[in-house]
Amino acid sequence: MEQEKVWYPYHSPFDPCPPITVKTYSTPPNLYIHYQPMHLPQYPPMEALMRGTLWPALFSPYISKNC
Repeated sequence: MEQEKVWYPYHSPFDPCPPITVKTYSTPPNLYIHYQPMHLPQYPPMEALMRGTLWPALFSPYISKNC
């Protein structure tokens, strides 16, 4: 499942500013899990601490927007 979504905003030909043609935003994975299923796979404790979640299905990596 792709967590980063793409949006193409409208820009007017009369807008004096240069347009931003593509915008992106991310959606957290918990939006797609309505309830916690039983026997969901889990990370080992140390890896869970490093990733910030116990469940791989809820892991969402940080993607830097620096160019």
